[in-house]
Formats: sequence, C-alpha cells, structure tokens
Amino acid sequence: MLIQPTIQKLKTLKLHGAVKAVQILMDNPESASLSFEEKLGILVDQETIYRDNNRQKRLLKAARLRSTQACVEDIDYQYPRELDKNLFLTLTLCDWIRRQQNLIFIGPTGIGKSYLACALGHQACRQGLSVRYFRVSRLFETFKTIHGEGRYPRFMHELSKVDLLILDDWGLEQLNKQERHDLLEVLEDRHMLRSVAITTQLPLHLWHEYIGEATIADAILDRLLTNSHKIELRGDSMRPKNTKT
Repeated sequence: MLIQPTIQKLKTLKLHGAVKAVQILMDNPESASLSFEEKLGILVDQETIYRDNNRQKRLLKAARLRSTQACVEDIDYQYPRELDKNLFLTLTLCDWIRRQQNLIFIGPTGIGKSYLACALGHQACRQGLSVRYFRVSRLFETFKTIHGEGRYPRFMHELSKVDLLILDDWGLEQLNKQERHDLLEVLEDRHMLRSVAITTQLPLHLWHEYIGEATIADAILDRLLTNSHKIELRGDSMRPKNTKT
C-alpha cells in the first residue's frame, strides 16, 4: 500500500496530528508488531493532542494577558504576603469560572496581584476556557474608540461570550458618567453567566466612592461582589528595589 496518498488525504482533511502519528509509526520499526487497534489509538491520541495544543495557543493569543509567562506552577507561596496556598490551589482548578463566580485580588502595589490573575487566566486557557485581559484604563479607551466607530454592539457581544474577563488596576481614577454606564453594561451582561477577576489597590469600602453616582454604584457592586472570592494580600513589594552605591 502506498502511504503518501493517504498522508496527503489526511493533510487535506486537516488531520495534522494523525499525519505526525503516521510518520512516527513509519520511523519506528517496532510499530510493525502493534495491532490495528493500537495503531488507530496512537493516531487518535496524536490528533487529540495536536488539536488541544492549537486551541490552547489560540486561547492564549486571544487572552492578551499582561504577563504572558505567568503560570500557576511558578507561584511563590513562600513570600510573606498572606496568600492562602490551599485556597489558591483550589482556584487553579477553575471550577469557580465554570460556576460563573468572580474573583477579587486586593493589595498594595508590587505584591503580585496582576501576576496571580494572569496565572489563573493562563490556567483557564489550558482547560479550554476563553479569557480576555484589560487594564481598566485601556478598556475605557477602547470604549471611546468603538463608540465613535459604531462597533459597540459587536464588541459587547464578543466580550459577553468570554468565560473570564480580567480587569487589572481597578480603582486608579474615579469614573465619569460614560465609564460608569459602560462598566455597568459589561457587568450586567456577565452577571451569573460569566466570571470577572479584578485586581486593585483600593479597599472595598472605597469602591462606592470610586464608581460615583450612588444608584449605579450599588448596581455595579451588587453584580461584582455577589458570589465572589476575595483575596487580600499584605506585605512589601516583590519588585526589585533600585539601590544607590
């Protein structure tokens, strides 16, 4: 049997993982002793691995994480910042995302909030969940652009489908009227349907003031704080300190 036409047909069908499996079997003399079922299993396994890897790459690219190298395996649990290891390991299972729960990291600058959020975002992509990262200020800049270009409905629809939305640097500048409206619309679309992760230096009791306009602030906080996990970090900055000699 000529194998090259078969390989070409597999490529035409975009079964690139199966093509790799065929090449592995052809290069391994011991594969002749394998049964048909065993060879078929190798083809299916390689195709599954290939597709899973490609999907993970696509999800990570679409996530646009701030810390692209952040991963849960590199989390430093020894640094004194009051990070509950057992709780965080539970979060790495990503069940909180599947249950449409929210997550809030609160702590001083440099304590690693963004890294932790991005590590969880990376982990979610590994598990086939879609993620999108925004610094809050950049999100509002994006809204200004899409309002002017008439792309608001499409952008909101796309954002509402993302399993995990990461909002980094929450609470740096007080919101204006349009920003409050846009934020409420985002959270309304996600409430009890999709998850939000927030990193902030701002204590919870100051969030109402940060948002402004009491009625909208109440609505936003209700959608964010209901059914949410809160992790408060304390300690000195983990960033390298510049020293003078």
